[in-house]
Amino acid sequence: MFTGIIEAMCPLVELRRGATWRLTLDLGELAEGVALGDSIAVNGVCLTVAALSGTRASFDAIGETVRRSALARLSEGERVNTERSLCVGQRLGGHFVAGHVDGVGTIRAKDESPEQTLVRVAVPPDLTRLMATKGSVAVDGISLTLVDVTRDEFAVAIIPYTLGETTLGTKRAGDVVNVEVDMLARYVARLLGRDDGGVSEDFLRQHGYC
Repeated sequence: MFTGIIEAMCPLVELRRGATWRLTLDLGELAEGVALGDSIAVNGVCLTVAALSGTRASFDAIGETVRRSALARLSEGERVNTERSLCVGQRLGGHFVAGHVDGVGTIRAKDESPEQTLVRVAVPPDLTRLMATKGSVAVDGISLTLVDVTRDEFAVAIIPYTLGETTLGTKRAGDVVNVEVDMLARYVARLLGRDDGGVSEDFLRQHGYC
């Protein structure tokens, strides 16, 4: 479990593709206290520490994880948003983020101003049905507040600090990002919807979820 508050942008020092992908990050100061088997969010994807060497940690990603996320777009030398798992008693600065990516979105527009940057992200309608204005969403592991939601797009407003301390500062229109909806909305849809976990848009609108 994570909070969506990014601790550091760590460089991807090695990337090996195959049936199982191996990603190696240089965690720097974040390596202190990290042990084998720990969970770390990499651009919002929960991965398990499979090997350690100094400040470098390696993670294995199976095909399903690669297909459902934007990990396949990464390249060696690139920096990624990194967050260690939440500890009991720790402050929850963002919202509960599971690290289980729901889908990949594409940045449609990035409107920058001195006060904030408005980022619009295109996603499939089955994800926007689980979003609501003023609700929470995780974009590449960053806890953000939704300021607008349409059928196939959502928008988030980002303050300069967050822009400078996360990879969203370097993202441009056309880039892809990992998207995780608020887990509460996911479970509401499962409990009140069809057996496949879906729920009609009319139902969600009637009950104030969109």
